[in-house]
Amino acid sequence: MDLIKAKELIFEYVRRDKNGEVDGFKRAIDGISLSIKQGDFIAVLGANGSGKSTLAKHLNSLLHPTEGVVFVDGNDTADADKVWDIRKAVGMVFQNPENQMIGTIVEEDVAFAPENLGIESDRIKERVKESLDIVEMYEYRRSTPSKLSGGQKQRIAIAGVLAMHPKCIVLDEPTAMLDPEGRRDVIRAIRALNDVENITIILITHNMEEAIYANRIYVMDSGRIVMQGTPREVFSHVEELEQYRLSVPQVTRLAYDLRNAGLDIPPGILTRKELCEALCRS
Repeated sequence: MDLIKAKELIFEYVRRDKNGEVDGFKRAIDGISLSIKQGDFIAVLGANGSGKSTLAKHLNSLLHPTEGVVFVDGNDTADADKVWDIRKAVGMVFQNPENQMIGTIVEEDVAFAPENLGIESDRIKERVKESLDIVEMYEYRRSTPSKLSGGQKQRIAIAGVLAMHPKCIVLDEPTAMLDPEGRRDVIRAIRALNDVENITIILITHNMEEAIYANRIYVMDSGRIVMQGTPREVFSHVEELEQYRLSVPQVTRLAYDLRNAGLDIPPGILTRKELCEALCRS
């Protein structure tokens, strides 16, 4: 069974005038259907306004379809009686980690979600240690979150979701506010969750270099999925991606330019190692 399944999903925001009266509707999601299995690593790409964050909010019942359906772990996200089951299965990590931080010290913050789930205190302590170990932040358990770096704060936010033991984590632009070192730390933690813990990852991102680690990419434009495939398949279509106001990883673009200049290089190069090997063979 699919962990997440959307069928003909449509979502419209209500526009209101200055008096609060309905002034029309804006369609943000336009007929999306997709299936995601346990253990998948999915990247969702799209320019601003493409609908990718709106899609993310449907995956743990923060938003409900105007038309169509979304099922999470077999539960209809529009069913009010299933909201907590859905949110236990799918955790959300947002762009600004400080918006998710509650506690005055790290271990209190990570314990917040399982406490709300009514888990016994001894089990909570185990989950806090386990979650902080996974994101390599256990040594900071007594620290004040406000004194941590951006990348460390984001890893704490991920640990807080992990403590709920979700089957899936949706990350909406989790590295957008971080420096390069912070980005690397967070992406390393995300990859470990997928590779080692078999947690399904849905990564909403503008960063093409982050998307190469996914096993499948969905490209969105105007509320629709306009491209999908493996990173190699998607990033082989440089010109088509540019039509949707998207770039490709820098090394992919360099390989594309060299190929157009006449060098015998295969399309869809994703890493510097691949490019070096292709150049040596050409």
